[in-house]
Amino acid sequence: MLAISPSPKQTSPSSPSYDEQWIGAFFDVDNTIVPGLSIEVLFVRRLWTQGLIGFREFQKSLGYLLRHIPPFSLSPLRTHKLYLVGLLPQTIEPLAEEFISSIICPKISSRAKLVISRHQRAGHHIALISGSPEFLVKPVASCLNVSIVRAARMESTKEGYTGRVFAPLPYGLGKRRWVQQLATKYRLDLNRSYAYGDSPGDLQTLQIVGNPFVVNPIRGMTRIARQYGWPTAQWV
Repeated sequence: MLAISPSPKQTSPSSPSYDEQWIGAFFDVDNTIVPGLSIEVLFVRRLWTQGLIGFREFQKSLGYLLRHIPPFSLSPLRTHKLYLVGLLPQTIEPLAEEFISSIICPKISSRAKLVISRHQRAGHHIALISGSPEFLVKPVASCLNVSIVRAARMESTKEGYTGRVFAPLPYGLGKRRWVQQLATKYRLDLNRSYAYGDSPGDLQTLQIVGNPFVVNPIRGMTRIARQYGWPTAQWV
């Protein structure tokens, strides 16, 4: 069987046959494929320890956040990654690749690797879809031999990153839009496709596929999964 054991309210999906190229498998990254803190938070820590960012960058982010409440939400910082302002892509991207290779790839869930491998053998179109920066998510995809990535695309000029994220951000409704675009591009049947996510930011994507799975649930997703009859699991 391809996926995790479902709750009693949902029927188990049948084992896949090979070359099912009309089926997609969409994976969140943070706390789904990579358990624990987001890879972006861990990378910010790395930049801090290397002296590339400091209190000034955190003050900018806090100030921006305070100017965009109420209600209190971290959503403004998802579309304005102010800690990157002025840093050069040619400096950050090699650091990101080394960081992912040495620190993050060993943290990838063994269960995630197994599930992705089964989707690959079945011929499914596999995509990593994440609100973390593209320069962090692409190396994760490379570790897993996944070619399709939709992540936060950062605007930059000759002076460096501006902090702005191009729309749509792959989070919430934006993530669902990317899934729908991929379904159109690859002629996928969403009713037979799979999605894996951990938080309310994945909810709208989970709602449009026939095989939704809640992994390492946080922020009320255990309750939401129970309401929808979706299976849940802990991937470590």
